[in-house]
Amino acid sequence: MSNLDIFSESPNPDKGSRKSPQPTRRGRSVLAIVLVVALVVGSIAIAVPKVLKHFSGPADFSGNGTSAVSIQITSGETLAQIGNMLKAKGVVASVDAFTQAAANNSDSSKIQPGFYNVKLGMSASSAITTLLDPTSRNVNRVTIPEGKRVSWIIDTLAAKTSLPKSDFVAALKDSTALGLPDYAKGNPEGFLFPATYDIAPDATAASILKQMVDKYNEVSTSLDLSTKAAAMGMTPQQIVTIASLLQVEGHPRDFTKVARVVYNRLAKPMRLEFDSTVNYGLSKTDIILTTAQLAQDTPYNTYLHDGLTPSPIDNPGADAIKAALNPATGDWLYFTTVNLDTQETKFATTYSDFLTIKNEFLSWCSSNPGKCS
Repeated sequence: MSNLDIFSESPNPDKGSRKSPQPTRRGRSVLAIVLVVALVVGSIAIAVPKVLKHFSGPADFSGNGTSAVSIQITSGETLAQIGNMLKAKGVVASVDAFTQAAANNSDSSKIQPGFYNVKLGMSASSAITTLLDPTSRNVNRVTIPEGKRVSWIIDTLAAKTSLPKSDFVAALKDSTALGLPDYAKGNPEGFLFPATYDIAPDATAASILKQMVDKYNEVSTSLDLSTKAAAMGMTPQQIVTIASLLQVEGHPRDFTKVARVVYNRLAKPMRLEFDSTVNYGLSKTDIILTTAQLAQDTPYNTYLHDGLTPSPIDNPGADAIKAALNPATGDWLYFTTVNLDTQETKFATTYSDFLTIKNEFLSWCSSNPGKCS
């Protein structure tokens, strides 16, 4: 072989084995760039909607809404809870929009419990404005004072709601639907709790009365009435009956002392001899009863019958129930209110002392014509 052979061409490529071509360094770089770009584009595609949503804010309707709807805000609800309720009813588009609008309105904390007329599809800011507008409130508020009888309550409710009195009378007969406790024995007297109630626009006589019984059940549970009554050897119904006597016989400042008189008389035993119970049996509210009235025999005449009345004689409030559960310490057997203007009440342990304070009351009546009739 000559020296020139080293400069000759390579062997025929078709002859012998051949390796597959490998990608060049430049090719690998291009592929990597393509993959990176694809990942970036994918990430942007995912992130952009989230970013746009962040900058555009929570879902919200625009305008003042369409068709009207009634909603209720209950006592103690937070703005977030109100927002949830409004979203569920289709009033606002999102809770976040509502709470954000509330944060932007310094008066939002003034939104009150009650029923409101709002619209479906309202902007969150419009919903806040509407809830702050007194004219948007669907107000029918009824206050039932302590110590009123069932008869007075249904007359008042019928007048305030324009529902027929007969509807209330009929509803009172269904103790199960009312939710009366078993110890009420089907009698609603004493268990229509005195309070201020917001009456729903679509309320029925039955739903209103149930609302009042529900309030009684709530209060009696909070006072642990059943357990405490049992510890005193009493039933819950007896405690409520005593509370109804306190409510009509004494001033709240004297409730515990009047309760002690009741318990002292029951322990002797000694008839209660309360004019209020005679009045109840006669469906009257007289301050001074005649001898003939005191002699009329009804189950509620405690001049003629021993022990407590068969049921409460009115609907007592929480203070009277608490006093019946926590009587004052003392040996009083008598009491008399000696001044109807101030409700000053004096207590006595002997009958002779009682006659003295009774004469003081009669003297007051003589000095104040018309106030004791």
